[in-house]
Amino acid sequence: MKFGLGQPFRRVEDLRFITGTGTYTDDHRYEGELHAAIVRAPVAHGVIRGIDTEDARAREDVLAVYTADDLAADGIGSLPVVIVLDHAEGGQMPLPDHTLLARGKVRYLGEPVALVVATSALAALEAAEQVMLDIEDLPAVVEPAAALADGAPQLFEEAPGNLALHWTLGDLDEADAALAAAERIVELQLVNNRIVVASMEPRNAIGLYDAADGQFTLVSGTQGSHMLRDWLFEAVFGLPAAKLRVITPDVGGGFGMKAVPYPEQALVLYAARKLERPVRWQSSRAEAFLSDTQGRDNYSTAKLGLDGKGRFTALKIETLASSGGALSAFGVYCPTLSGPPMAPGVYRIPVVATDVRIAYTNNAPMDAYRGAGRPEAAYLIERLVDKAARELGMTPAVLREINMITPQEMPHTTATGVVYDSGDFANVMHAGMKAADWDGFAARRAQDDGKLRGIGLAYYIERTGVPGKEGAAVEISADGRVTVHVGTQSTGQGHETTYVQMTAETLGIDPSRIVVKTGDTDQPIPSAGGTVASRSMVHGGGAIRLANRAVLAKASEAAAQMLEVDTRELAFDDGVFRVPGTNRHVGLLDLAAKLGGLEGVGDFEQLAGTFPNGAHVCEVAIDPDTGMIKVERYTVVDDFGRTLNPLVLSGQIHGGIAQGIGQAMMERTVYDPETGQMLSGSFMDYGLPRADDLPFFDVATQNTPCTTNPLGIKGAGEAGAIGAPPAFVNAVVDALSSLGIDHLDMPLTPARVWEAISAARG
Repeated sequence: MKFGLGQPFRRVEDLRFITGTGTYTDDHRYEGELHAAIVRAPVAHGVIRGIDTEDARAREDVLAVYTADDLAADGIGSLPVVIVLDHAEGGQMPLPDHTLLARGKVRYLGEPVALVVATSALAALEAAEQVMLDIEDLPAVVEPAAALADGAPQLFEEAPGNLALHWTLGDLDEADAALAAAERIVELQLVNNRIVVASMEPRNAIGLYDAADGQFTLVSGTQGSHMLRDWLFEAVFGLPAAKLRVITPDVGGGFGMKAVPYPEQALVLYAARKLERPVRWQSSRAEAFLSDTQGRDNYSTAKLGLDGKGRFTALKIETLASSGGALSAFGVYCPTLSGPPMAPGVYRIPVVATDVRIAYTNNAPMDAYRGAGRPEAAYLIERLVDKAARELGMTPAVLREINMITPQEMPHTTATGVVYDSGDFANVMHAGMKAADWDGFAARRAQDDGKLRGIGLAYYIERTGVPGKEGAAVEISADGRVTVHVGTQSTGQGHETTYVQMTAETLGIDPSRIVVKTGDTDQPIPSAGGTVASRSMVHGGGAIRLANRAVLAKASEAAAQMLEVDTRELAFDDGVFRVPGTNRHVGLLDLAAKLGGLEGVGDFEQLAGTFPNGAHVCEVAIDPDTGMIKVERYTVVDDFGRTLNPLVLSGQIHGGIAQGIGQAMMERTVYDPETGQMLSGSFMDYGLPRADDLPFFDVATQNTPCTTNPLGIKGAGEAGAIGAPPAFVNAVVDALSSLGIDHLDMPLTPARVWEAISAARG
């Protein structure tokens, strides 16, 4: 089929985006709406002695100013913690209240302290500046090691020593014994730097309340309306989730940050109920730097044991991580349940153990960011393996191949208990090296232009499509229009295009007739889990597959009746039911017209993860006089099981690589260690990659079908961001290795690289 799966079908949503006709949260307008502004903590840590709202309340254009006392008096609860784990020593991790507005203390710069509601956005901002805060400064601590040290400032009474969680995976004593018996131990300390998400569209929320029936509506850019409603509403308002409708229109970027509930989403609902008028809040870019959840921020020490033949025998990792000044919904997920299970990468390592300590710190809360723990795991093992190859005098590819799990070992259960169902890692690696002209690099390195050149290889694997359910409904109206309802939420990935392709191919209907609807908890679907962990094509695609089959099953029965045959005698092709050997036939759309419409519902459950993997090869040239790095070539060969749309897929990979190189080369959230003030609070101080920082990427696939889902696909949305950081850093270290430099921590800014070169040259 011309528009079927596997074809480079152009994105159907792009026309409205490039012509300015997309509908985002800020495009929704309501009669009588009010505007909200947040009064935020100007210090990172302090005791609230008083909040003077008198001047702000006195303004004619201000309708209300709320503080934590007002919320408490109305029985408003705290934001929920979705992932709750036990300490390694036993006993549940502490769960300090995460109130919508700070109560008693502030614990990070930008924490919401008061809510101002006025007749215009400008009036709300002006009134917010008139709210006077009396805060007694307390010492701040922004790094996890400092927060866990004796005598550190304490953030929560419930968490002595600022320990949010101590968690382990594997047997640490067994790992120590295996390392002690190893022929060689390679050790590496590294930082996975804290970064801001910087989505193109900052966060937002509009709250509405219908006093007649007590029904709430929230319009907000999220990664899944249903999951936000379920997590947010009952915990905060103590009311059934069915009393809240969540609408998510077009969204300009999410990357994990928009998957979790925030104070502002509940605050506009609270204000809307109190004032019985719609209340709108829109984050500024400055607020986003302060108050969006941030990503990464791990400090790890890893030891890799090897035998005399270069085979890996043991891996032990000790990690310190930050939760920030409040516990976000998935705040402890990334450094525990997500990253450490993937620590072995694609390698046969018989003993693996991880020790993780997560600390409360006086900076923005931490949560998922594109890859959510898997980039940290891939970066660690791929930097460690590269260092081991250098110390052993082996090429990076040879050491990797010696230890790579083979196709004959599939399914393979790693030492961390993860079951890989499929993959041909060595062949994909060699395909990536060939595409990158690895053998020709020596000639390119020999150029006489004063540049230091390096080439880096990294092989990633991640777990996507984690177990869960997703529902879908496909409706064919009597006039031949097709509507696909599904609970996953696009934040720019191109879901509509692929869902249209799937439906067009299965039903034999022209794609122009098909519309995809998402982002509304009133949709007629049986379940919904939103878009996280690259689950949309696995879960959403699986649900749409079932819904389309349900449509065809109903249509087949109707066609059989009309054509006076048994359903087993029918053939269906290109949208038409036929009786083979005769001229009797009826089109699917004709059936829908006669029946007054057709509908099918699918409820898909994915029981196991999928494991996309691939080889990244990065080539850099460094100016030793300035430390400037130029990425000259970048090549990727991925295994995504099955390619549904190569255009959409390559867009996802390109974006992920850009974000990964951005973290590795220039991005870093910086807080003053003494005061907790943010020193990188705007794009004047925080670098993001631009088009001229990157080459054109050479992207290809070499797929091994996945066996854990009926479509055979492996999630692809986060892969680029996972493989890029280790490939880039390995390339830079390769370029600097002649100077005796074997490691630099991200981000590899010109200043950091120049200082390393200068120090190495003495």
